[in-house]
Amino acid sequence: MTYPAARRRRSAIVIGLIVLLLTLAAPLATARAATFTISLPLVTSQTFFELTQVTNAGDASGRLFVVERRGTVRVVDGGAVQPGFFMDIRSLVRDSGGEQGLLGLAFHPSFETNHRLFVYYTRNDGDIVVARYLTNNAGTAVRHDTGQNILAIDHSAATNHNGGAMAFGPDGLLYLGTGDGGGSNDQYRNAQSKTKNLLAKILRINVNGTGAGPYGRYSIPSTNPFRGSIAGRDEVWAWGLRNPWRISFDRATGALFIADVGQSRYEEINREPAGYHGGRNYGWGVMEGKHCLRSGCSLSGDTLPVAEYSHSFGCSITGGYVYRGTTQPKLVGSYFFADFCSGRIWSMAANGSSLWQRRDTALNITSFGEGEDGELYAVTIDGHLYQVKQI
Repeated sequence: MTYPAARRRRSAIVIGLIVLLLTLAAPLATARAATFTISLPLVTSQTFFELTQVTNAGDASGRLFVVERRGTVRVVDGGAVQPGFFMDIRSLVRDSGGEQGLLGLAFHPSFETNHRLFVYYTRNDGDIVVARYLTNNAGTAVRHDTGQNILAIDHSAATNHNGGAMAFGPDGLLYLGTGDGGGSNDQYRNAQSKTKNLLAKILRINVNGTGAGPYGRYSIPSTNPFRGSIAGRDEVWAWGLRNPWRISFDRATGALFIADVGQSRYEEINREPAGYHGGRNYGWGVMEGKHCLRSGCSLSGDTLPVAEYSHSFGCSITGGYVYRGTTQPKLVGSYFFADFCSGRIWSMAANGSSLWQRRDTALNITSFGEGEDGELYAVTIDGHLYQVKQI
């Protein structure tokens, strides 16, 4: 993902043409899908530092946690920003190059009792680190002396395509989305290799286990596709990704959504059903979206995305969530996502493939996130926190 300046808002005529083109390129939508747009009211007037994520702790506190790229996490409770930092690891984090920094935060499913959380960041030498921390007993601040690295991945060749996606699945396992190592056109040839390294992959690990990884602080799930004698790194769940920028699980169905940033032509959304045990090649290095990256490529063995859009509409996808809250009934069952460059926000039926433009904005949206109650939020690189609501 990159953070260029926002493009100008398009005229109403151009927006209409875009919606028409998207409609012609995909199956017809239901009447309900075409009858609403969204608003984005600010949750707080405070401006944060370059936000990369918003999430919740699942501890019945109702708090929102906003992640600042420099290596800090703040807490918003009932619309009020709490004083100080929930977490501050700026001394460990490199946030240069536009795509580096503190990129992911995930709370353990049992955080309310075990106080464990996990972060994904680029450290001072440029490598990717996934680390585990504990909070104090009240869950109000991270104890920085408890930090333990569980995974370190060499990423010293380039500053871009660091990934940063983190999510616990319904199976209680931690899923991680890594970029292809940077540069362009998969120049380091990481995406199509299952054995070379852990870049350009979706990884799946059991953080409750031990014995695996460089530090022995997780285990490999028994159903991982390359565990044992099958060729491939044990942690790999899927491969062939360029720079997955946000993954999420539908809290109602367990389906996994993977938004993958494209090269120069197409942005894509991949979806996997609940209970699927991985092993798919999403095509990057050979494919971009549903299209050959180079002439004469073979589609054999590749899994095509369920939806895509061209760079006529943007340049860098920000993956989102399927709305499962209760206060916005028109949004229920729709997967919302955005384009960082153009500011456009779309939705797609959770089990569908048609894209519907919901809002044209001037926002550089870096991430969506859920509250404990399923309400949907969005954050921007200029440090603002919004709630997604229906109109």
